[in-house]
Amino acid sequence: MASRKVGVLTFHRSINYGSYWQARCLVEGLRARGLDAEILDHRSRRVEWREARNAFQPTLPVRTAPRHFAALGRKTRALIAAVDALPLSPPFPLEDAARSPRYDAVVIGSDEVWNFRHPWYSGASIFFGEGLNADRLVSYAASFGNHDAADGIDPHWLERLRRFHALSVRDENSRAMLAPLSSDRLSFARAERSRGTSLGQAAPGPSLELAGNGREDSGIPLVLDPCLQFPQVIPDAAARSDTRYAVVYGHSFPDWFTAQLRRWADATGTRLVTIGYPNPIADDERIDATPADFSTLIAGATAVATNFFHGCVFAIRHARPFVCAASPYRRNKVQDLTRALGLGDHLVEDGTSDAAFAHLLAALPTDLPARLAAERTASSRFLDHALA
Repeated sequence: MASRKVGVLTFHRSINYGSYWQARCLVEGLRARGLDAEILDHRSRRVEWREARNAFQPTLPVRTAPRHFAALGRKTRALIAAVDALPLSPPFPLEDAARSPRYDAVVIGSDEVWNFRHPWYSGASIFFGEGLNADRLVSYAASFGNHDAADGIDPHWLERLRRFHALSVRDENSRAMLAPLSSDRLSFARAERSRGTSLGQAAPGPSLELAGNGREDSGIPLVLDPCLQFPQVIPDAAARSDTRYAVVYGHSFPDWFTAQLRRWADATGTRLVTIGYPNPIADDERIDATPADFSTLIAGATAVATNFFHGCVFAIRHARPFVCAASPYRRNKVQDLTRALGLGDHLVEDGTSDAAFAHLLAALPTDLPARLAAERTASSRFLDHALA
């Protein structure tokens, strides 16, 4: 029997290590499950221009110094080459989903694909399933990003999401946005259970595939980021170093955070290595790191200091202690991830003592592997149902 053909729809061409790795982990993770999976290679000159501008000026309105452009250019070319090596569909216009290939199912997500505040992907109907050639629409670890649930969602978009066969998200804010759908679908799912009908064999029309993590009755399931769900895709290899170093990943850190990190580094004899972005606090720069370098540098680090979601994710993947100064833009992403894994105190704030800061950079909780295993089991159960 031929494998089912599955498309992965995400922000795979963003000039960002996290975007690359979560797209790769999801598509390779699905292929390891026996599916014929590939990434839908949507293209847009408008988006590519905005991505390129952001790659060289990531901290606007604060401008990046021209001396960093060469390294940022090498980073950009490395990410483009890495994406081009992934299993991709034939390219098609972002604005014309009808020209995409035919799939048994399309899995949308592993990024803030529904963020109405995204500066260049906002409102792109393809991410709501519009025009796709698929028998089944599924979301996996999708997010509304920093579009707060209190601001609501237009019924126009909600109706499009109602057509999905199965929905899952990666944060509570996104789950709250989908509350009207979860109420409808939970009622349907409970009715099917009462009749003894498997969700995988439900009557035609969308039905809720639940993650089975003890939170079934709370609505749309929360699932793990693909980098943690399919950790085998990411090599364990660590960078070799003759000196103790910590990775700094992110930009626009608050002054209190960089001052505290500098005190910790000086007190512990740790060099600070910035990856992907210039950071004045750093002792060494790897602005031009490839996606593989990004992973190996974190794997070999003593600790990680970040304000990015995937800074946290890769620290967890490689079992590296970390601290995160969550910005308002990324707080929805990181707070639920860390809470679910018992790592909430690793989100530090102004006023965290130096002793507590140092303690968090010394070790991770001993129960983290068990928590990760439980979340992986729950997320696998969702995928089993959604792609049955």
